[in-house]
Amino acid sequence: MSSLSQSQPIAAPKPSLHKTLFATCIGNALEWFDIAVYGFFASYIAHAFFPVDDPSVSLLLTFGSFGVSFLIRPLGAVVLGNYADRHGRKKALLLSINLMMLGGAIITFMPGYAAIGMAAPILILLARLIQGFSAGGEFGSSTAFLVEHFPERKAFIASWQFATQGASTLMASAFGLGLTQLLSESQIQSWGWRIPFAFGLLIGPLGAYIRRHVHEPASFRQQERAPSPLKNLMSRQKELILLAIGLMVISTAVNYMLNYVPTYATKNLHLSGSVAFSATLLAGVILTVVTPLMGLWAERIGRVPLMWGSLLLLVITIWPAFQLVVSHTTALNLMLLVGWMAFLKSIYFSTVPSVMADLFPVSTRASGMAISYNISVMVFGGFAPLICTLLISNTGTSLAPSYYLVVMACLSAAALMRSRKHMS
Repeated sequence: MSSLSQSQPIAAPKPSLHKTLFATCIGNALEWFDIAVYGFFASYIAHAFFPVDDPSVSLLLTFGSFGVSFLIRPLGAVVLGNYADRHGRKKALLLSINLMMLGGAIITFMPGYAAIGMAAPILILLARLIQGFSAGGEFGSSTAFLVEHFPERKAFIASWQFATQGASTLMASAFGLGLTQLLSESQIQSWGWRIPFAFGLLIGPLGAYIRRHVHEPASFRQQERAPSPLKNLMSRQKELILLAIGLMVISTAVNYMLNYVPTYATKNLHLSGSVAFSATLLAGVILTVVTPLMGLWAERIGRVPLMWGSLLLLVITIWPAFQLVVSHTTALNLMLLVGWMAFLKSIYFSTVPSVMADLFPVSTRASGMAISYNISVMVFGGFAPLICTLLISNTGTSLAPSYYLVVMACLSAAALMRSRKHMS
């Protein structure tokens, strides 16, 4: 009996739901906090690091660096996702959060163009590339970690992945609103915009500490490791990658549209910064509160009805909502538009992580989710502010962002129709 018991592996203790959520979601929160802050304070970053004679060109360069950093995310997804499938979710999660902190530190403490010249925009780009690489592996590893620990609650627990994005938007918006109230415009432009980035650095060490003290999911420990997850993924599961990309399209497009709101409201609608940040603050509250509630509801009625309902509502209502704001530009109408986008996003958002996890087997799950997620974010999300800025400039209408969102919703609807057979 003693020899038999010695040969059996020691089972890891049953994970705590709250600890597991906190360990995984804090890295996601840090990633999206930095992204939201960069988007919200784009005009100030443009002034500090991309000074040119034409402010519009300076802003385009800033959003260009914002978008270019997403080009490296698929590489991070390949490297860190493969690392997670071969060596463990925990190791990959620790690596990604440390890289996030490094990129955040560069942005926080680096002198501006006036002090170091061309080194400033180059280092900003480097920082965004580091953050993009680390973020590339974060979603796949952390979502796989969550659903593999609690498969019976996958819709609810995976919804927290995106609820934390709402919390990050909420925090970033609170900083934006607070700074516009407490500091003068010149103070924000000079040094105030760095404060939220410095705050983001405080999140990282706590997240790294918590992640060191979590266990690998049982389903990952017990499965036979594939010698080459990427080879298996690319040779046999290409259709699954395309479906997962399609499912993410509208979700990521709306998310980055919300990040674009402060710039859109101030530059195109000529509203004050405080009004713009108040709208994004409302979006953060809705995303944080509604997303997990929709995850709970999905456990009762199923995920597919929620996904179809949100897609159809967005296609039908998004153009009239933008038309209302453009033709009757008031703070209330902007709040209604942003709140409505955030609500529809919360419904769809809550279901996507668990549906994507269902598409892939355990052996390639982290890689598959990471690659598909980040291709979608890179193509349809990261460049969304730049695309919308160009669309408005070329069409001469502030309604252009609504056209973009309708097209993205139709792409996700096509992917949803084809992926239903994979949902359990």
